Amino acid sequence: MKYWVKTSWWLKQLFPKGIIWSMPVTDTPTVYLTFDDGPHPTATPYALQQLALYNATATFFCIGKNVVEHPDIYKEIVAAGHTTANHTHNHVDGWKLSPTEYLDNIALAEEHIQGHLFRPPYGHIRPSQVKRMLRSGKPWRIYMWDVLSADFDRDITPQQCLDNVLQHMQPGTIVIFHDSEKAWDRMSYALPLVLQHCKQQNWQVKALPLH
Repeated sequence: MKYWVKTSWWLKQLFPKGIIWSMPVTDTPTVYLTFDDGPHPTATPYALQQLALYNATATFFCIGKNVVEHPDIYKEIVAAGHTTANHTHNHVDGWKLSPTEYLDNIALAEEHIQGHLFRPPYGHIRPSQVKRMLRSGKPWRIYMWDVLSADFDRDITPQQCLDNVLQHMQPGTIVIFHDSEKAWDRMSYALPLVLQHCKQQNWQVKALPLH
């Protein structure tokens, strides 16, 4: 399985303008933890519990059909003060769909997910789809990532997942975890240690900005 743990500057240049990969560094050092693919009945409550222990907030890029299947868990995310965001309704691949098909799937997820933050599954989105979203009249913010934990990769150990984050994370970084069955073994190990590291560094952990 091939992927970049730390997103290369040149890779970012291949994508259209309007996509956000990292956040500016401010006087208050801050990192941004994000979770893709939930809600999940085990992984999401665990993530919420760990975040609460460190008074941290995060952004949950939810799949619409999973929100339909687990509405109470979705409500827990919102009630805990985290941000929910759109990750399509069926985790569709933007490279395989027309702009209309892709935006229709996003709109279906919108019926169940609050807000207008979006992350394309697999990071696959066409320039034409980006243009359609940003010109739709809705306040979409399309977020990618700066550091990939690779918790979805069953070929790496939980410690390797943790190392992926700790070796590359710095203030302004957007980190991806997954609140999913596939990622559970690695996410459940790495997340509390990442939060502990941030506390030791006096870095805040916050949800991504809404605008």
